[in-house]
Amino acid sequence: MTPEQLALRDAVRSLLDKHSDVRAAVETPHGHDKDVWARLCDIGVLPIPEQYGGSGAELPETLVVLQELGRTLTPAPLLASMMAARALLEAGNEEACARLLPRIADGAVATLVWPWDNAQTGLDGTARYVLDGDTAEILLATDGTDLYEVDLATVTREHTPAMDQTRRLATVHLDGAETTRLGRWSPRIRDVALAALSAEQVGAAARALELTVEYTKTRVQFGKPIGSFQALKHRMADMHVLVETARSAAEAATDEVSAAVAKVYCSEAFFKVAAEMVQLHGGIAITWEHDAHLYLKRAHGSGQLFGSPREHLDRLSRSTLG
Repeated sequence: MTPEQLALRDAVRSLLDKHSDVRAAVETPHGHDKDVWARLCDIGVLPIPEQYGGSGAELPETLVVLQELGRTLTPAPLLASMMAARALLEAGNEEACARLLPRIADGAVATLVWPWDNAQTGLDGTARYVLDGDTAEILLATDGTDLYEVDLATVTREHTPAMDQTRRLATVHLDGAETTRLGRWSPRIRDVALAALSAEQVGAAARALELTVEYTKTRVQFGKPIGSFQALKHRMADMHVLVETARSAAEAATDEVSAAVAKVYCSEAFFKVAAEMVQLHGGIAITWEHDAHLYLKRAHGSGQLFGSPREHLDRLSRSTLG
């Protein structure tokens, strides 16, 4: 990372260490910590140009922040808002950008309904698993060809309970919704979404490994810390390899193929690391008081978000064969 990105990482990590409380956040009606989100927006974590009220941060800087949010499982709406902002910029509608992007930069929650889920039917029917869809103040949608702004007063939205309580998902009923066309939909948004989610997964996996190593240094059995046992050292070494190779895959996600590869690999690596975290923590890991179950649930949920690894493998195989 560049010196500027390292400074951003340290600033965000310090902020989250002081103010992020994942357990309190998941119990709030809105499902995310408004104070933390406001502070993040003040730092300028969204990839919005200065001419539209942003800090001028680019996508690599936002990915650094997403890794930090993954580390703490902070339920902030950065993933949803950055995708909406990117879709606006790609559409090239200056009027819409000038009207909506400053609001997003100031902390208004935005989200995007896009057909990554086969159950979705564009602008007709019901969209499921929409990030922050029930609390978003700006709702964009695409039918796969064009990008639209949706009038919130004409849609019905409801929170979708999920195993992963640190991720706010919603069902949005779009039948009869009033929409305004903003421009062309860019297929590159899918690649950006997969790269962003992969970065978040890497951050969470890295923290799961750190917590596991710390625990094995203090948990004593047979008169020794369990981390000194060779069998457990090998398992944690395997976890380390998974985290670092996932990090490499996420950093290389720059196009359609590499973004899909990153989604597949990071999803599977994070799940394996989270599962090992539970195993190596023993009985304490399955208690509500410990965070291990939160990481395992996040791994399961993020593995299915934006398409399962199997779906992307099928897509890659078709593309390669074609």
